[in-house]
Amino acid sequence: MSLEPKIPLPNSLQKPLSRFYEYLRSEKGLSLHTQRNYRQQLETMAAHLVTLGLKDWAQVDAAWVRQLASKGMREGMKASSIATRLSSLRSFFDFLVLRGEMTANPAKGVSAPRKQRPLPKNLDVDEVGQLLDVNEDDPLSIRDRAMMEVMYGAGLRLAELVGINLRDVLARQGEIRVIGKGDKERKAPFSGLAKEWVDKWLKVRGELASPSEPALFVSKLGTRISHRSVQKRMEEWGKKQAVASHISPHKLRHSFATHVLESSQNLRAVQELLGHENISTTQVYTHLDFQHLAQAYDQAHPRARKKNKD
Repeated sequence: MSLEPKIPLPNSLQKPLSRFYEYLRSEKGLSLHTQRNYRQQLETMAAHLVTLGLKDWAQVDAAWVRQLASKGMREGMKASSIATRLSSLRSFFDFLVLRGEMTANPAKGVSAPRKQRPLPKNLDVDEVGQLLDVNEDDPLSIRDRAMMEVMYGAGLRLAELVGINLRDVLARQGEIRVIGKGDKERKAPFSGLAKEWVDKWLKVRGELASPSEPALFVSKLGTRISHRSVQKRMEEWGKKQAVASHISPHKLRHSFATHVLESSQNLRAVQELLGHENISTTQVYTHLDFQHLAQAYDQAHPRARKKNKD
């Protein structure tokens, strides 16, 4: 592959680059592959300088470096590629500062964009319906469906679900009181199918739980159900209901956020429903393809209302 820049560089840009390449070869002892990468990155950036009418590296400031990073993002570059580009630029400017050709490194204070953590794939609405189509009438099956309906219906974290006590179910207000991260309390929506199945569970809960047990959801031993038991039961239901995707509590929470945001387009509301302290945490969901449907939660959430009976 040719290493020559597409745009001819003036000597004022090319000569400092040539001196830097020699420095990488003779003093730093870098491999040919690494030298090649530096050259590709720097000459691409030099060509961009030319298109902007700049003729000297000393004309580059921090604003230009930030603009360069933004340009890469607009062009769809990966965060890691932009970080590599900025690293090459920082090394080059360090070299120029060392030689007295620049007074400061304009790339020093410019950070590369964070590499986003990949979100787990969410279930689509039909898959959620398939998972939750549990109609067995034994206490454990009723409990499991109630747990999944509450988790998906309110977007709860696993720890929040497990931590719910009987006194936290505020049925008249249509809310469940949950304790989130940092022991922060919030009210989560509680209506529709979630309420219907919790009511069914409460009718049979006494077959498993002792009268003094405060937990809403209990194990077959009668004590508060564990995190691992919830995970295991959900995995088992996923297989039993022939859902193609792997099922996990976090995937149900992610599906809740995805479906409500697609329907409502209200990022701030989703932030509050998820219990995120900062909106930036919720913004990872904005890659979604929004659809113009209802705005309020009760209208937007696919299980907020009971299905109409024929």
